[in-house]
Amino acid sequence: RDFIKTNILGTFTLLQAVLEYWQVNRPTSFIFHHVSTDEVYGSLGNEGYFSESTAYSPNSPYSASKASSDHLVRAWHTTYGLPAVISNCSNNYGSYQFPEKMIPLMILNALNKRSLPIFGEGKNIRDWLHVEDHVRALYLIMTRGKPGETYNIGGNSEKTNLEVVHQICNVLEELVPSKDRPYEELIHFVEDRPGHDYRYAIDSTKLRDELGWRPLETFDTGLKKTVLWYLNNSAWCESASKHYNQERLGLI
Repeated sequence: RDFIKTNILGTFTLLQAVLEYWQVNRPTSFIFHHVSTDEVYGSLGNEGYFSESTAYSPNSPYSASKASSDHLVRAWHTTYGLPAVISNCSNNYGSYQFPEKMIPLMILNALNKRSLPIFGEGKNIRDWLHVEDHVRALYLIMTRGKPGETYNIGGNSEKTNLEVVHQICNVLEELVPSKDRPYEELIHFVEDRPGHDYRYAIDSTKLRDELGWRPLETFDTGLKKTVLWYLNNSAWCESASKHYNQERLGLI
């Protein structure tokens, strides 16, 4: 219900309000930038990449609602001429990420000697992008993107979930060595989540060639910065987790 209200009805409400403003004022410099996700494309096998022309095939209620919002934005551009762009991004990580998400959850659980739960066998693959690289891409698209276009944003850093957790453990061992058993011994596998797509991978050639964007962080440098941020911001983590018991949200 929250996904439907926010991503479909919320996007519709924003589009109507913005369209009215744009039609009345006709500002010379204006763009409606809709930030979406690579999940709208569905799931990949071992080969291939999502491009801007990949057919939509969402597999979860969340990705279906995001796909719906993308279609609304595209329709408001085509039907009413509203200057709008869409960007579809791969998995983000970095500072200030809500503790439910995998990377901060694993960091905080490891520090508190809690289990590190991994869905299924940990073989699902994601393309990871540091949030600051994402923000630089968003600014370029907002300021230089062409209305009516879609731009894919990816970090070219494919990792299985298990690889990511092992790397987090290695960084933690380097920065705050475990005094008893190694962090990796906290890893355990849990029942896979429903609608769990196997692999996402982004082809960001269009963004690179047309707007000159490149990610500045590798996964190695970005992950170390992220772990350091969570180590140095325990007060924020406690505040963000005040009404959250680090369980998986969104399941019935």
